Parts: sequence; C-alpha cells; structure tokens
Amino acid sequence: MSNDQQGVIEDQWCQAKLIWEYHRMQHELRPVDVAIGLGSHDLGVAAHASELYRSGLFSTLVFTGGNSPTTAKVFPRGEAVHFREHAIELGVPAEAILLEPYAANTGQNITLSREVLATAGIHPKTVLLVAKPYMERRSFATASKLWPDVEILCASEPLEFDDYLKSIGDEKLVLDMLVGDLQRVIEYPKLGFAIEQEVPEDVHAAYESLIRDGYTSRLINP
Repeated sequence: MSNDQQGVIEDQWCQAKLIWEYHRMQHELRPVDVAIGLGSHDLGVAAHASELYRSGLFSTLVFTGGNSPTTAKVFPRGEAVHFREHAIELGVPAEAILLEPYAANTGQNITLSREVLATAGIHPKTVLLVAKPYMERRSFATASKLWPDVEILCASEPLEFDDYLKSIGDEKLVLDMLVGDLQRVIEYPKLGFAIEQEVPEDVHAAYESLIRDGYTSRLINP
C-alpha cells in the first residue's frame, strides 16, 4: 500500500477496501445478448469490455457516456467515443460497437443505451454491464430498477484494491468515489432511481468513518 501520495492511512485503507469489496457483485459471467460499457474516467472499462468481447461472451457492445467534470479533460470528445476508439485499437470490430455519446449519469447510461439498442432492432433479455470495479453495485441497482424485464450481470477489471489505486494514480479520488458511490447505493432507492441493496453494518460504519475523515468530494445532497 502507498500511503504518502494522498495521505491515506492504514485505517482508512482498510475501511476503503471493505467498501470496495462490497461494491463488487462477484457475478459468474456467461454469454449474454449484449454488453454495455459504462463511461467514466477509467479507460480500463473499455479494455476489459474488449477482452470479454474477444472471449465470445457477446457479439454487440454499447459504449455510453458523454462527459463529466472528472473526464472532460481526459476524454475531450466524450467518454463513449474514446472508449470505442480504444476498443477498436484492441481488436473489437467497429461494426460490433454501438455508440451512445450523451449520457450524463448512470440512469441515462441505461435508458439511452436501451434506446440505441432498440433503434438497432436489438431487444436483449440478458445484459452485461461493464463498469469500474466500485461502480458494479450501483449500476446493477440502477439497471434493475430501470430495465426490470432484463437479467443484469456486472463485470469489471479483476484488480485487487492496491492495484486499482496504483492504476488510477490518485488515492484520494478513488476513496472519494468509493464513498460517493456507496452514498448513491443507500440514497437512490428512496428517490426511485434504483432498487434497494442491503448494506452490512461494517460497510456502513466504514462509510461514515471515511466521511468524517473528509472523503466527501463526490457526495450529493440526498
């Protein structure tokens, strides 16, 4: 563990790892009708989606996402556009990729991707969401609410927490994101945005502790 770059101490690291493990759904992957790569600051999503395509799990891949404050500088043409380009570089045929370049949040990722698929004449019964590791649970809860007649599976890069921190290079950003995503898992069902997910007591305690320690930049006002 690196604890000097952003001042993440041992106790905070342990709490963050607990939340990290909670966010991951641990779904057993199998062939699905389509996959949707959810746009973000993490190009590893596109790389993992490409790997899963090459493994034969699906024949159609949607990349979805416009821009957000954390991605505008990194992906100036939009998350989905850059993800698509990276996937093509990694060997995914252009004709296998559908583009949804406007979504500004996870709910729009799902609803707009569904519209893109319908326009292409595709009405899937099984959908694989490929996301950042700590976004699996929130994307699952959101898609299950907005697309209830479809079976949802989730996948992300099979990285350990330490390795993910190193790959992103910004420990505080990752911890802020872990906390922010967990807040949305807790609060969004009350707003009708997602299905409810049980949060174990130790995970909730870790969440509250990291908020007290200042990992709050990704929190919303519920």
